[in-house]
Amino acid sequence: MSPRYACTVNPNPELNNTPELGMDEKSLEQDFKSYYGNHLAQDKGCASGHYLYTSLALTLRDRLFERMKKTKMAYSESKCKQAYYMSMEFLMGRAMGNAALNLGLSETVTKAMVELGLDFEELTELEHDAGLGNGGLGRLAACFIDSCATLQLPVTGYGIRYEYGMFQQSIENGNQMESPDHWLRDGNPWELERPEYTQRIKFGGHTEFRKNVAGNMSVHWVDSNDILAVPYDLPIPGYQNGTVNKLRLWKSEATDEFNLEDFNAGSYTEAVASKNAAENISMVLYPNDASENGKELRLRQQYFLASASLQDILNHWITNNGENFDDFAEKNCFQLNDTHPTVGVAELMRLLMDEHNMGWDKAWTIVTKTMAYTNHTLLPEALERWPVHMFGRLLPRVLEIIYEINARFLSEVARKWPGDKARLASMSIIEEGGQQQVRMAHLAIVGSFSVNGVAALHSELLQKGLFNNFYQLWPNKFNNKTNGVTQRRWMAWCNPALTELVSETIGEQWVTDLDQLKKLTPFANSTAFQRKWNDVKKANKTRLADLVKQSCGVTFDTDAMFDIQVKRIHEYKRQLLNVLHVIHLYDRIKRGDTKGIVKRCVLFGGKAAPGYAMAKDIIKLINNVANVVNNDPDVGDRLKVVFLPNYQVSAMEVICPAADLSEQVSTAGKEASGTGNMKFMMNGAVTIGTLDGANIEIREEAGDENFFLFGLTEDEVEKERVGYNPRAIIAKDRDLKRVVDLLEGGHFNQFEPNRFDNIINAFTSHNDPWMTIADFRSYIDAQHLAGLAYQDQERWTAMSIMNTATSGKFSTDRTMEEYNNEIWKLEKVSPK
Repeated sequence: MSPRYACTVNPNPELNNTPELGMDEKSLEQDFKSYYGNHLAQDKGCASGHYLYTSLALTLRDRLFERMKKTKMAYSESKCKQAYYMSMEFLMGRAMGNAALNLGLSETVTKAMVELGLDFEELTELEHDAGLGNGGLGRLAACFIDSCATLQLPVTGYGIRYEYGMFQQSIENGNQMESPDHWLRDGNPWELERPEYTQRIKFGGHTEFRKNVAGNMSVHWVDSNDILAVPYDLPIPGYQNGTVNKLRLWKSEATDEFNLEDFNAGSYTEAVASKNAAENISMVLYPNDASENGKELRLRQQYFLASASLQDILNHWITNNGENFDDFAEKNCFQLNDTHPTVGVAELMRLLMDEHNMGWDKAWTIVTKTMAYTNHTLLPEALERWPVHMFGRLLPRVLEIIYEINARFLSEVARKWPGDKARLASMSIIEEGGQQQVRMAHLAIVGSFSVNGVAALHSELLQKGLFNNFYQLWPNKFNNKTNGVTQRRWMAWCNPALTELVSETIGEQWVTDLDQLKKLTPFANSTAFQRKWNDVKKANKTRLADLVKQSCGVTFDTDAMFDIQVKRIHEYKRQLLNVLHVIHLYDRIKRGDTKGIVKRCVLFGGKAAPGYAMAKDIIKLINNVANVVNNDPDVGDRLKVVFLPNYQVSAMEVICPAADLSEQVSTAGKEASGTGNMKFMMNGAVTIGTLDGANIEIREEAGDENFFLFGLTEDEVEKERVGYNPRAIIAKDRDLKRVVDLLEGGHFNQFEPNRFDNIINAFTSHNDPWMTIADFRSYIDAQHLAGLAYQDQERWTAMSIMNTATSGKFSTDRTMEEYNNEIWKLEKVSPK
């Protein structure tokens, strides 16, 4: 610790006896005015919403930090076991509304703002979405740490404080355009910099073996190019229980401001080059890794997160226990969220051996008793692999340790399966071939005591397929933890009208016990309750229609079915299948074949990775189809289509309460779990989906009659691949042939010849891995049934109510209880 941040000797104990902050209206008003007038030096002549928002954020933050200190003290005094959730993404969204809700201050702060002539809801709209993630992985992490605090589990999140988050998306001439998301431009009033816990991270250099005073050999990583990891803490409040955990985010900085010798010699650019290079590590969320430079930066980010976090945790341990690590494994657990932080397996070995003089066997025992790995993908190409030459150049000592881990592991495999060279090659952490690669998922499995998937089917497929050899070797390591979402954010906050209706009907206990929603079941066919339910849905649809009009210039009829697909744009998520259905409906309307067609407003949203050409082509196709459909007088208001730009958490908070039909149409066996499907279900949307990911469990909970199922199963997909002939299927299906003819004839790209040839060639190929054409007929038949059901509003409303009533399983409270009971084994601790 720098002397600047060392504690003063014998500070006055009265420093810790600050009076508790008031939670009443008057106290909030006074603190708000103090921040506005004194801290921010504003007066009545200021009209900037930024200062008003910041004043309220700081007022609420004080109350969060007050509870965070007490929570930390409770954990310290109880000497409890703690878990650390390490993730490259935490898609937190906006903090203010969630903070007020979880502090129990929503009504009080609203009244306090009214007294000051302000609108609380308008102030919440001024907050930037925290740009710390790009999709389901990061939003899941945010839900997890919310639930951990609500359950009073001692869990700390660790991530990276990205200066620029996921890009801002706009649409120009139908194409996705990216611009920087500088979400920290105006600062972040919710965070607290903690420079006293800064860590030093090594890159480059080489290793040397030296004898220590006892005559034993030790390894030293020398001549490295070091950077600093500076922590910023965000408070994570539990729901009205006094617990506030923390999310610690690391910012990269240079070890020196600049090289003074270079500066004095006039080499100004070179003097600050190292500073700029260091800060690049936490500058941008997930750089495009299509280039070698992009791959290198991404690996730097992953090691930066793992090393800084593990050093922080070890330093905390040593402060309280010295160099005695005998009980370390009993008191600590690391949950690795996907393969991104799994370099932590080798890094913890390095720290224990090189920095704390521990022998291999003792260090490995600690590592394999504390590391737990969550896998989030069934796509082999999505598992992290790094070229050995690059890994060795950046992290020479870490690579040496990985080689040793691999050698010892392969000896164990050889003992289990003597002479099976093919199995050795497939299980090795080092992939041989033209260019050697480090398989990070294999490192994670070898170094962890628990490996879990995130839905029942996903976990089963990991064991049967992707990781089958590892499952045969260590069947007891593998388990399932079906994902969830937090109902505080995804119902109580984002759907206040439904929250009020549900609470007045069955009580408020569902906010912390989502299974209580089952009490809604008897009301599903109540005419009076259905009327209230539909009033809520209508108001939510009006709010979304206003957003669509503002963002896209298209009018949504709130009596129409709101058919929604919002998620990352990827071929396996099959936005393309949805577009083909839209074209089918358009074709039917144009031909006058409108029997059974319900008024429908179709909304797409999501971002394509900047380097993912096919995903960007799909966005272009959606927009071109929308342009034709929305401007055709023959179609009128029977069908409207929009692509909502810049999809993010705050947009989803408007979208999911308004959805009637939730599109979860991935190819069976490709989606690990999904969490958007759960948010929609919780808010009363009915799902149309395949038997994939958590859809299977959603259908089990809601009942077959409250779910629109279509498509091949995972087993049927694999059988269909043999001799798969999309062109033959197209030729036999008149509806499908008309859709393909419109596309191939250029109807949606009349002034852009051949614009969609890549898409057409992909879905008509024998090798299409997503089997889009194979599922088309089943999909449009299911969509027809959904349309007919929507025309029977009593039936549809009952289905909607039953989806909400049966969504209890999909709370992250349940998920985190399972993680804790079966993996972490923490005691719940309540602050005094």
